[in-house]
Amino acid sequence: MVIPQYIVAGPSEMLAITGSGINEIKLKKKHFLWPLQKCSRLDISPVNYSFEVQAMSAEKLPFVLPAVFTIGPQLDENNESLIKYAQLVSNHDKNSNHVKELVKGIIEGETRVLAASMTMEQIFKGTKEFKKEVFEKVQLELNQFGLYIYNANVKQLVDVPGHEYFSYLGQKTQMEAANQAKIDVAEARMKGEIGSKQRDGETKQNAAKIDAETMIISTRRQGEGKKEEVKVKTEVKIFENQREAEVVEASAELAKKKAGWSQTARLAEVEAEKAVAIREAELQMEVQKKKAFAQTAKLKAELLSQANVEYDVKVQEANSELYKRQKEAEAALFESQKKAEAQKAIADAEFYSRQQAANSELYAKQKEAEGVAAIGKAQAVYLGSILKELNHNYSALRDYLMINNGIYQDIANINAQAVNGMQPKISIWSGADGGEGGSGLKDVAGMYRMLPPLLQTVQEQTGMQPPAWLGTIPHDESK
Repeated sequence: MVIPQYIVAGPSEMLAITGSGINEIKLKKKHFLWPLQKCSRLDISPVNYSFEVQAMSAEKLPFVLPAVFTIGPQLDENNESLIKYAQLVSNHDKNSNHVKELVKGIIEGETRVLAASMTMEQIFKGTKEFKKEVFEKVQLELNQFGLYIYNANVKQLVDVPGHEYFSYLGQKTQMEAANQAKIDVAEARMKGEIGSKQRDGETKQNAAKIDAETMIISTRRQGEGKKEEVKVKTEVKIFENQREAEVVEASAELAKKKAGWSQTARLAEVEAEKAVAIREAELQMEVQKKKAFAQTAKLKAELLSQANVEYDVKVQEANSELYKRQKEAEAALFESQKKAEAQKAIADAEFYSRQQAANSELYAKQKEAEGVAAIGKAQAVYLGSILKELNHNYSALRDYLMINNGIYQDIANINAQAVNGMQPKISIWSGADGGEGGSGLKDVAGMYRMLPPLLQTVQEQTGMQPPAWLGTIPHDESK
């Protein structure tokens, strides 16, 4: 009695069974192995493959693309991909040179084909899309071996020794960023200095304005104080004069009473009266003089005080206005200087920007010229290969190019369009025997019979009349 052997696969393994009772290959995780059957263990764990692919862009610029691919057998529901892997790859170790060279050849081939259709700028800026394209194209090739890409890590592009494209591109970006930073710092410094000067000017202007207003108010207060002092002194003087006048009046009254009392002596009374009158006049004159002097002093004090106050006020106002205008002129001069410096910085920045744009346009034109030259070289190689196949027969090459480019078809179309719409008139006549005798006369008669219809046809086709010496064409009466 034959006892089968029970075999179990590991977590990352599959059993491939072939032999008796099995069509091609059977994949299982555990199996009873019978005689005349063979079992192989398939390691389905993925393996990392590191490559440095050397490729060339559409501009024929070489570069190195370091990449790490994690590849292993593909697992699906029907195990079709795993069966392909078991049939084609399982006999070799996954770390062997055979599998590594197989994977490397597929990756390098697809990467070079894809890189040749893209410019260096497209590859550098669209690394993510480039990685996706490589991933999809390599996966299509690996499907026929039952392999699957679990992960693809494309590293930074590297220059080939002797070609420093990426190095120069990085230096260009770094210099552009440094120049832009310098421009930004200069603009910020300019704004800060202008703002600081504006604040200082406003502070000084406000301080000068407050000082002028304070000086004017102080001068007004001093004038008002002096005015009140003069007024009080004048009132005191007037009061003193009034008192003196009252005393004089009382004295005169007393003299009158004494004269009345001394009625005994008429002469004494008259003299007393005259003396009193004279004295009264003198006193009255003195009083008038004092009043006039007091009024003159009062007016003089008032007018002089007012003139001094107005003079001081006008002097302070003129000084304040002069200081204000000086500061405004200084502020305007500083602002103009800063605007000129800002305009110069802006002009320098615009010059640099235009210079960079011109360099970019020159580079684009150079690349376009290189592309046209490459197309011309490719066409020359193509025509050389065709000429070689035709054993250097230039006539056959010309006929091939005219047929391939549709020249004969174009000629036929042009000729068809040229005669399209034409309505030629065709006349048919016959030189039948008219009964003339003799072969010589017959030929001459036939030729003369041919002339009228021939001339008629020429006249209808071209509108030309035959010469008079040759004959005339009869007019058709029916027309």
